[in-house]
Amino acid sequence: MSDIAGTKPALRWVVHASVIFLVVLWVVPTLGLLISSFRTADQIATSGWWKSLFPSEQNLTLRSTAPDTQVLENGVYVIEGNLFDAGTTATISQWGVSSRAVDAFVPGDTAELRRGGTITVDAQGNYRMENSEEFTGSRGARVFVTAELPPEFTLANYHKVLLAEDSSDSMGRAFFNTLTVTIPATIIPILVAAFAAYALAWMDFPGRALLIAAVVGLLVVPLQLALIPLLKFHLNIGIGKGYLGVWMAHTGFGMPLAIYLLRNYMAGLPRDLIENARVDGATEFQIFTKLILPLSFPALASFAIFQFLWTWNDLLVAKVFLIDASGQTTVMTNQIVELLGTRGGNWEILATAAFVSIAVPLIVFFAMQKYLVRGLLAGSVK
Repeated sequence: MSDIAGTKPALRWVVHASVIFLVVLWVVPTLGLLISSFRTADQIATSGWWKSLFPSEQNLTLRSTAPDTQVLENGVYVIEGNLFDAGTTATISQWGVSSRAVDAFVPGDTAELRRGGTITVDAQGNYRMENSEEFTGSRGARVFVTAELPPEFTLANYHKVLLAEDSSDSMGRAFFNTLTVTIPATIIPILVAAFAAYALAWMDFPGRALLIAAVVGLLVVPLQLALIPLLKFHLNIGIGKGYLGVWMAHTGFGMPLAIYLLRNYMAGLPRDLIENARVDGATEFQIFTKLILPLSFPALASFAIFQFLWTWNDLLVAKVFLIDASGQTTVMTNQIVELLGTRGGNWEILATAAFVSIAVPLIVFFAMQKYLVRGLLAGSVK
């Protein structure tokens, strides 16, 4: 009975469960990356992103105010204040004055300082330092605390990543460099492939079948196989160290799929429509521009999504063909690699840079996803 039209397939629940699993598999890491990009370094180091809405216990190294704030009370030099920044609400559970014993004391205890005097710290971070002699030095006493801090979200990570004064840490320049690479590298292969696909679909000429077979064969050629010969060719003709070289490289690597996808879609268009246009006196160029291109928009949009995502997320081609020692043409993927090398412990910066990198592809995909399936299924059903 499961094969009768109109009945529900027996394994339909498996399909639904698989779809849900894949959605969760992609959404959860993206959500975690987004939340982590708004957290501080201490919060990321002490708790997972799923605990971001709850207070977290952190080990902090704080300092009292400098000795120049001390006052003399009844023959005793006193320094008072709060270890936390203004507006921070925290509860201390343990504290210490030595890195070897960060949990030696509890709130309310009094500890002896290495340079003389004593310090008393309560649960809210209020402290009082006393000494019979004047406190000396340029910095305050160092205090190690274990405290429970409320959740905190900040835009400082994005400000540092996008507007960093040091260009080596800034993703802002890399963002516009990536757009400079991606937009032409998406438009050029679409324009060229559209003409080729129309010719292979609707124009009769010798060797057409061989050309179609060659396009299909190029689909399986590994990108890495052509990198070195193509780079040598680019260097010989003088386009191997700039945007033009990387545009041509992405165009060449994306052309086989573009021609194959668009040719299949155009070949599935009604033949009567093309023949009637020819009978009415339309030229091949007029048929292509006024009939084929408007009708092929789903396939064009489908390839544009793929090409944009591949080019935006590309690292290898940019590393090989976009050679720039000064960093003026560094793309975002390469910038993230540089941040991994220089800021391997600053996870808040890495999370923010990674989310900035995936934000544009997400917007492009969701804005054009309705054309994706239509373009991929082109020519599959008559």
